[in-house]
Order: sequence, then C-alpha cells, then structure tokens
Amino acid sequence: MSEQVCNSASPQKEEAYSSELKRGLKPRHLQLIALGGIIGSCYFLGTGYVVESTGPAAVLAYLLGGLLVYMVMVCLGELAVHIPISGSFVNYANDFINPTWGCGVGWSYWTTWVTYVPSEMIAAGIIMNNFVPAVPTVYWALFFGALITVINLAYVGTFGELEFWLALIKIVAIIMFIVMAVLIFFGVIGEQGFAGSTHLFSDGGLFPMGIWAVFLTMVIILVNFQGSEIIGLAAGESQEPEKTIPKAIKNVSIRIIVLYVVPVALLVSIIPWNKAGLEESVFAMALNSHGFKWAGALFSFVVLTAAISCSNSGLYATSRAMYSLAKEGMAPRLLAKVNKRGVPYNAIIFSVAGCWIGVIAFTIDKSEMLFTYLLALSGFTGAMAWISICWSQLKFRRRLESQNYDINKLKFKVPFFPYFTHFAIWVQLACLVIVALNPDLRASLYVGLPMLILPMIWYHVWGKKQRAVKADNDRVKFDDVFMGH
Repeated sequence: MSEQVCNSASPQKEEAYSSELKRGLKPRHLQLIALGGIIGSCYFLGTGYVVESTGPAAVLAYLLGGLLVYMVMVCLGELAVHIPISGSFVNYANDFINPTWGCGVGWSYWTTWVTYVPSEMIAAGIIMNNFVPAVPTVYWALFFGALITVINLAYVGTFGELEFWLALIKIVAIIMFIVMAVLIFFGVIGEQGFAGSTHLFSDGGLFPMGIWAVFLTMVIILVNFQGSEIIGLAAGESQEPEKTIPKAIKNVSIRIIVLYVVPVALLVSIIPWNKAGLEESVFAMALNSHGFKWAGALFSFVVLTAAISCSNSGLYATSRAMYSLAKEGMAPRLLAKVNKRGVPYNAIIFSVAGCWIGVIAFTIDKSEMLFTYLLALSGFTGAMAWISICWSQLKFRRRLESQNYDINKLKFKVPFFPYFTHFAIWVQLACLVIVALNPDLRASLYVGLPMLILPMIWYHVWGKKQRAVKADNDRVKFDDVFMGH
C-alpha cells in the first residue's frame, strides 16, 4: 500500500471523512477548545470537595487523573491523526469494535453532556443571581442556554474564536493564582511567612482520610477532566489535523499538569486542608485567608466565564456526536443536516433542547438529589466513551498488524503500546467498580447502564435495517481509505 493512501491529509480521505462540515478551526482554536471542556465551574468550585475529602493527598489524585487523561488522549490522537472525522470516536467504535457498541456509546456520550451542560448553566445563573438578585436563577440559566445555542449555530470559526478567549480567561486566572500562591508560600506576600511543610503534614498528615480516599475521589476528578476528548470530535473541522492534533494533545497534557496538579499542590501548601469545602471557590478562599479580599469577586467572574465556556464546548461536543450518529443511521437522519455554513443545526437544536429540560428539572427539584444523580451519570457515560476510545485504538492497531502494515509509517503513535492502552482501559473499569461500591455514586449506574444498553438493543433489532439502506458512497469505510483496498 502506498504512502499516499496512508497519508491522513490525502484528498481522498479528506473528502470522504470531512463530510459536509467545514474545516474552520485554526490551530490556536483547537489548542484551547479541549481546555474549555475540562476547566469548568466544577473545577473552581469542586476542587474544594476533593481537598476536603482527601487532604493534601488531593494532589496525588489529580496526578493520577492527569496520567490517565494523557493515556486516553494519545489513543485518540493516533486514531484522529490518521482518520480525521467529525464525531470521531463514535465512528471509530463502529469500524473497529462493533456498530451496535458504537450506537450505544454514541448515545451514552450524548447523555454525558446533556446532563452536564445544565449544571454549568445553573452555576452561571447562580453567580448572576448574586449580582442581580431581581432576576431568578432559572432565567439567567435559560439566557445562557440561548446564548451558547446562537454561538454554536454560527460558523464553526466563530465558535472557536469565542472559546479561545473564554478559555484564555480561565488560564490567566489560574496562572495568577499560581504566582500569588508561590509568593505566599515563600512569605513574600501575605501575613503567614514561609509556609514550608506546615499545612502538608499537619492535621493528620498527607493521607488524613486514608489512601483509599485518593481512589474514591479520582472518580470525581475524571468527571472534571471529561472534555479533553473534544479534540477528536473537532478533528473533522480542524485545519491540517495531522499537524494540529498531535500538538494539541501534547499541549493539553502539559497544561493539565500546570493548570490542575500545580495549583492543587500549592493550594494544600498555603491553607489547612480541613478548611476547604463547597461554600465558595477554594482558590478565592485561599487568597482571602491571606488578606486578598478582592479574590472572591474576581473568581466569581472567572467561574462565570468557566461555566459559559464549558457549556459552549459541551454543546459543541454533544451536537457533533449526535450528527455522527445520524450520519451512521443510528439517529433520525434529520439530525445529519448541515446548513450552508457547515453547521449541523438540527443536531444542535435537538441537543440544546435536552439541556433546557435539564435546567428546568434542576429548578423544580429543590432537594438537589437530581443534580447529584445527573452529575454522577455524566461521570459514568463519560467513562464509557473513554474506554471506547482506548478499545478502538487497540483494535485499530491490531487490524494494521494483521494486514502487515508498517507501524513505523504512522505519524502519531501511542507510546509503550499495548501497555498504555490496556492500563487506561483497566483503570477506568476499576473506577466504575468503585462507583458501583459507593452508595453515593451508585445511582448513576441505574440510569447510565440503560442509556448504554437500550440504544444497543434498538440498533441490534431495528437499526441494522436502517443502516443497510444507506448509499454505499455515503461514507467511505476504513478498509477503503486507509488500507487502500
């Protein structure tokens, strides 16, 4: 087989896999889109819960979570560089695992964001309600829902540009915290003086809640990291994916360390871990405790931009997944329509309607139990998508090997294959076992499993007939394009 056939940027492959979507995302857009998905309001507000639950060992939980994200990302990168298609891992699951599984994981992933985006809308609504109490939270949440709908219905380059600047605000805020925390730690600013190991080993030591707490909270941390897979979903709309995707994956992996692990390590070094909680952003609380009273208002603004950014990225992700399902005959074909700007508008409207239902449900249910269950559900369905990515990469590589393809010709490869891939799969399965054993998180399985299994049953019984009537040239399969058959 020729290198031209295996070149991910070949005209044949580009035409076949880009479908009707436009490649309007620039490299700098792609660099920050995934960060927009993983640095949401839950990071700024939820880190306090992780610290409260694990103590100073929270930094180890984030480090383990970051390592797992890197493994998943390189698996996705190998696939996305060589087969750059929109809705990527749904199609990868169809081609390399099984179409029935692809249908289940696609609808499951759609559920991930439809249940998570409303929480970000509500978070933004709560913040705005604090600033403007006369307007109820639900109205603010619906306003932000309408705003991100308009943004996503615009040309994809407009979405990428806005997401770039929203993500940049979050990054600047975290870097500001890192700089100030370092100065506080060494006693340059604030009233504490040199901190040393005072907070790290007091009040129970590094593991005050036990080592097991690190693994329990890692499940929650993985929920925070969900969104990094958006790079793969954006592959079909990015310029020069064979160059931009590896760079984006490398940079996102580094930034996870810089923007997650380093801030948390500094956080537990400048405040007692048992003062952390969910009452306010733990980052604002840390700065306030050292005399910087303006931090609360600043981080309220940052949390607002984080909520809008994460909602924006989430709607993008879920609409592209639905678009891919519709193209495959696994959802109503109406949802595969694309307007003249190359935007899958029906898939966006359908997805945002599900988000609005979630927003209204949150406001009706005052017990907050629905909120907890839906967040847990998002964690389960997101984990299934990540497992599917790694599994697809494993099957992709095995297919190449079975056809005697020279693996060295791959422009982007998973390091230490197959150990990295197997490790990522089994660690995530272990996390799901932990979810099943935890009474507070177990409820997510009651909804998450049906959302995975029911679409698979539907497809196995009825969907195959719909898929069979699709035109042969509607989508070029892997063997036709990559292997040059």
